[in-house]
Amino acid sequence: MNQVNVKAPWWMEGKFGLFVHWGLYAILAGAYEGQRTHNIVEWIMHDLRIPKKEYEKLAAEFNPGAFDAEALVKMAKDAGMRYVVFTAKHHDGFSMFDSKADPYNVVSATPYGRDVAMAFRKACDNHGLKLCFYYSQAQDWHHPGGIEEAVCDPNPHFRKYLDEKCIPQLKELLTNYGDIGLIWFDTPMQMTRAESEELAGLVRSLQPNCLISGRIGHGLGDYMTTGDNFLPLLPYPKPFEVPATINHTWGFSRFDHQWKAPKYLIRSLVKTVSRGGNYLLNVGPDANGVVPRPSTQVLEAIGAFMDQNGEAIYGASPVPAYPYDVGDWCLFTAKPHALYLHLFEKREDIYLLAIKNKPLRATVLKDGQELPITLRTTGEGDPSWRLPWPQAEVGNGLVVKVEIEEDNVIFEPLKG
Repeated sequence: MNQVNVKAPWWMEGKFGLFVHWGLYAILAGAYEGQRTHNIVEWIMHDLRIPKKEYEKLAAEFNPGAFDAEALVKMAKDAGMRYVVFTAKHHDGFSMFDSKADPYNVVSATPYGRDVAMAFRKACDNHGLKLCFYYSQAQDWHHPGGIEEAVCDPNPHFRKYLDEKCIPQLKELLTNYGDIGLIWFDTPMQMTRAESEELAGLVRSLQPNCLISGRIGHGLGDYMTTGDNFLPLLPYPKPFEVPATINHTWGFSRFDHQWKAPKYLIRSLVKTVSRGGNYLLNVGPDANGVVPRPSTQVLEAIGAFMDQNGEAIYGASPVPAYPYDVGDWCLFTAKPHALYLHLFEKREDIYLLAIKNKPLRATVLKDGQELPITLRTTGEGDPSWRLPWPQAEVGNGLVVKVEIEEDNVIFEPLKG
């Protein structure tokens, strides 16, 4: 695994990105001919066994007149996100960019006729976000050589798919759309190590600074990609990213209205950063190109938190695993000479044991309130800090910055 902090400091600094799942599946929105998919909706072609010729007809209906890449990317920026990962081609094989390698794409096969990926390119340039592309490298339910989940035997025509579609389309994405921050590969399936190495080599030959997600397989990615919505329990020693949803699916569903609360998602973001990773939060625009209002409301709330507390997120590092179980009400991030306390539930006071650093000053990032720090020792002579609870409301999260004399946070075992 490569050293992301050397190759792409923007990724290590950014911590927070927007995933955008959008394609023909937004038209079906979770149902087809009276049947509902009970899986994630972008898998509807696979799950409901929709014939390829029937699914292809959706392209003739795709004309999202309300889609506005500028507004969507600005929404991401206002939420405090630093990069956008857009689904250039998902497992259904339909490309959301102008591909000369395969006419089954948004420009050639739809009445919309516009290059969605290029719209994201321009919007990201205008708003200063890194543009990244998701590309399903192995699963492709449209090309006869693509792999399909639940088929155990390798497709004998997979090489034909690689040569005719996958490799040419990756070349298009990496040569026609400017500087790409990351290719987000997904589910290598039965791909051999040599095949994954071939794709990785292609990316690095065309854009040496472009990151490669861990789901390229065979340990060839630049960072580890966790399972969907999965947060490591403890700090992880290598770079990682958590892909996460605002409700319970990725593409737009007319049935899924179980929106997660902003506080839950903010806490998940902080947990991820406190364990050394990046958080990639998803939206799924509908068939008209509109992000559901509950998603935008969540992102607005997260943006308000980031406006006040982004200092404790961007470029922040995990601290050594705190040796005492304080639950989720207090989480930690750190920077040189600073420890950040992320508070999510009200307590009487804040007590921190076994921190060896010399604290200099404590302030609430939200309003600048200064908190006195009382240094004490336990009966066994162990160090202890006490801070009074801030006057500000906890809301979706409250952050206290403790400036310390030393570069790094130091814990020591209790003596008792």
